Amino acid sequence: MALHGVASLSDISDVSRLIQLAIAPVFLLTAVGSIINVLTSRLARVVDRGRKLDEVDGRAGAQADPVNEPERINLRHRLWLIYLALAFEVCCALFVGLLIAAGFVSAALGANLALAIALMFILAMASFVAGLAVFLREIFLAVQFTRHRMQ
Repeated sequence: MALHGVASLSDISDVSRLIQLAIAPVFLLTAVGSIINVLTSRLARVVDRGRKLDEVDGRAGAQADPVNEPERINLRHRLWLIYLALAFEVCCALFVGLLIAAGFVSAALGANLALAIALMFILAMASFVAGLAVFLREIFLAVQFTRHRMQ
């Protein structure tokens, strides 16, 4: 049914079908939210460890202990990687949210936004994978430094 040249959702079955199509991206949002939660926990641990090193160096005197410098470098690198992974995962969540909204707008207005929706999905998946890859690199860096310190 069209109103002033704009297609509308004619009945409950159209709305139900649209909601069903939006469920898969919502599951992706749940996964991304979980990853963001893990990343923010790791970020907090890195920041806390950096503060602990600052306290130790503060008690030792005005100069930082050179023994702690390799760990400080490692923490700075890990901090950057976590930040980058978080940025990718948040971008993924934004693209997923936009593609869900575009799906509803497309159905409600009868506009053909298929190309835009496909592009947003591709960008969301690229961001998701990039965030996971950076997260994996951060984990490798943390394990490598810990293993080196234990030897």
